[in-house]
Amino acid sequence: MPESPREAPGRVLALFDLDGTITRRDTLLPYLAGFLLRHPQRLLRLPRVLPALVRFLLRRVDRGELKAALLQAALGGCRRAELDAWTAQFVSGLLRHGLFGDALTVIARHVRRGDTLALLSASTDLYVPAIAAALGFAEVLCTGVEWNGDRLVGRLTTPNRRGVEKVRCLAQLRARHPQLQVTAYGNTHADLAHLSLADHGVLVNGSRRARRAARRTGVDCRVWR
Repeated sequence: MPESPREAPGRVLALFDLDGTITRRDTLLPYLAGFLLRHPQRLLRLPRVLPALVRFLLRRVDRGELKAALLQAALGGCRRAELDAWTAQFVSGLLRHGLFGDALTVIARHVRRGDTLALLSASTDLYVPAIAAALGFAEVLCTGVEWNGDRLVGRLTTPNRRGVEKVRCLAQLRARHPQLQVTAYGNTHADLAHLSLADHGVLVNGSRRARRAARRTGVDCRVWR
């Protein structure tokens, strides 16, 4: 059973990262790969990502621009109904087999206490809101993608919700819930930017480097399975 972080009496805002915190691994690449396997003709579009990948490796673009290029290549032009159908299938499988049991235990504990659940993820609004709804989250902040009517464009409509962008999102959530203290869960070194600003930060299954940094900033470390 996972340990509970130290919490102030009363309700809190429980802020969860998604990939690697609730889910056992990244979700975006499996989402795209599963769709491409069902639509193999779209594999021919993947070389379109190479210019952005080269620029990313040369540190001339950030992760958000690389993500947008990948979305445009893999899914650009797809109709909303087609992607909604795949999202439902993907999320169903993820909920059955892809989540940490300890994460579900902690989420359920927050629900029993009457806490407000918020999901903050760099993954996209193609499927993150569906995961949030299935798990009972009241708030969702994730990376938005652009549509042109019924067809996906794939460019990002928000900043990539990662690193310092999560700090801004945390401030936004605090403004909406000023009466609540924040308990935040994340799993990467980049998540420490906002975990260290929460009233209670919890690093889940962090790398050795991340755990060392977490201890220096007063963030608890946990192992979830």
